[in-house]
Amino acid sequence: MHLGGESFIEDQYAENFADSGMGAPAKAARMALGALMLQTKLASTDAGTFAWSQGNPYLQYFLGYESYRDEKPFDSSMMVYFRKRLNLKELSEINELIHGKYSKKSGSSEDEDKEDQGGSAGGSGNQGKLIVDASCAPADIRYPTDLSLLNEAREKSEHIIDRLHEPLKGKEKKVRTYRKKARRDYLRAAKRRKLSAKELRKAIGKQLRYLKRDLEHIHGLATRSSLGRLKRKEYRDLLVISELYRQQNQMYEKGTRRIEGRIVSISQPHVRPIVRGKASAPVEFGAKLSVSLVGGYAFVFG
Repeated sequence: MHLGGESFIEDQYAENFADSGMGAPAKAARMALGALMLQTKLASTDAGTFAWSQGNPYLQYFLGYESYRDEKPFDSSMMVYFRKRLNLKELSEINELIHGKYSKKSGSSEDEDKEDQGGSAGGSGNQGKLIVDASCAPADIRYPTDLSLLNEAREKSEHIIDRLHEPLKGKEKKVRTYRKKARRDYLRAAKRRKLSAKELRKAIGKQLRYLKRDLEHIHGLATRSSLGRLKRKEYRDLLVISELYRQQNQMYEKGTRRIEGRIVSISQPHVRPIVRGKASAPVEFGAKLSVSLVGGYAFVFG
C-alpha cells in the first residue's frame, strides 16, 4: 500500500480511529482493504473469506504478511468493521489517490494529453478523453405491481399480528383481519387478464383499507403485547410496510403513479425502478452504476 514511499492509504484509514492509545492495535489498512477485495473476488461470506485467508500463503502475502502464519489473520467478525471503516466514499477517495500517484509516476497520462492536444505543450488544458457509460445491476425480484405489493404487505402484517397475539391467547379475543375476504378480493383482480383503470383503482383501494386496518391492529397490540417478540426481519418488514402504505396511499389519493423513493420490493426496499428505454425491458429494477474511463483507469460509482 506504499506508493512512492508514502502510506497515504494508511493515513486515510487511520482517520477512523481515536488517538487515545487505548484498546487493541488496529488492523493495517492493507489487511482491511485486501480482505474486502478478496471477498468481492471470491464471492464468499465473511466466514468464507476468513477461512480462505487462514490456509492460503498467497492470500496472506496479499494481506500484508511477509511469511506464512498458521494463526488467524483476523476474526471473521472484523469484516463488519472493515466495511464500516472503508465505505463507498473512502474507497472512491482511495481510487482517486492511487490513480493520481500512478499517473504522476508513469507520466502516461501526460503523453496521451499531449497527443490529444496535437502535440502542443501549451494546450488548452484538456485532460485527454473521458468515456462515461451507465448501466443497471438488476435485482432478483418479481415484477412489482401496486396490487401485488399491497397484497404481500397485508399478508406479512397478518403474520405480525399472529406473532403479537401469542402471549394474549386465552386472555382476549383475537382481532379480526378479514384475511380470507382480502385474499379473495386480491385473486379476483389478479386473475383477470385485463383490468380497466377503474377496476384496478377499486382493487388497490380495497387492499389499502385492509392494510390500514392491520397496521392499526398492530399499533394497538404493541401496547398490550411487545414488539420485542418480533424477529429482526419481521420488525424490519413492519417498518418497510408502514412506509409502503404511506407511499401507496398518497399515490392513490392524488391519482399519480410517481413518488420519491418508491418502494418496489419489501424484502429489498433499497431497489429502485430505473427507466432504461430498451425494447425488451423499458424499466429495470436494481442499482444504477456509472463507469468512467480516465487515462486507462475505470471508476465505478453507484
